[in-house]
Amino acid sequence: MKFKRTNREELQINITPLIDVVFLLLIFFMVTTTFNRETKLLVTLPEANAELADSQPSQIEIIVSRDGTYAINGRNLVNSRIETLIQGLEIESAGDISLAILLIADAEATHQSVVTAMDAIGQSGFTRLNIATQRPQAVENTEAAPTDSL
Repeated sequence: MKFKRTNREELQINITPLIDVVFLLLIFFMVTTTFNRETKLLVTLPEANAELADSQPSQIEIIVSRDGTYAINGRNLVNSRIETLIQGLEIESAGDISLAILLIADAEATHQSVVTAMDAIGQSGFTRLNIATQRPQAVENTEAAPTDSL
């Protein structure tokens, strides 16, 4: 008895439709994604115990006081609006945005006023920002020595 042999075809998985779907998804996500250009600042945070840095003559100092008012290179601004701060930076820098900015904030200044100053620095185009800190003072022993009384 002779049995007829059937030729079996080799099984294959056709991945062409899968590749098409992946490419369509890739194109969809590329087209619908929005790219935001974030303003980036180079922030140098000194350590609190670091040595005092020499003041550079080619830098602009912004001082944030306790009540949220600003001063640029020792001159007080007329108000605390960000537009005023940006204009003050443009005047002090004379258009040179490569200058370093030294931000000095009072320890009790609000976080919002410091962030506003940093935002104005970024909007003005400056990329070099240093934040000043104060070295902690040694805590003196304020406890009085016991005295004998008669």
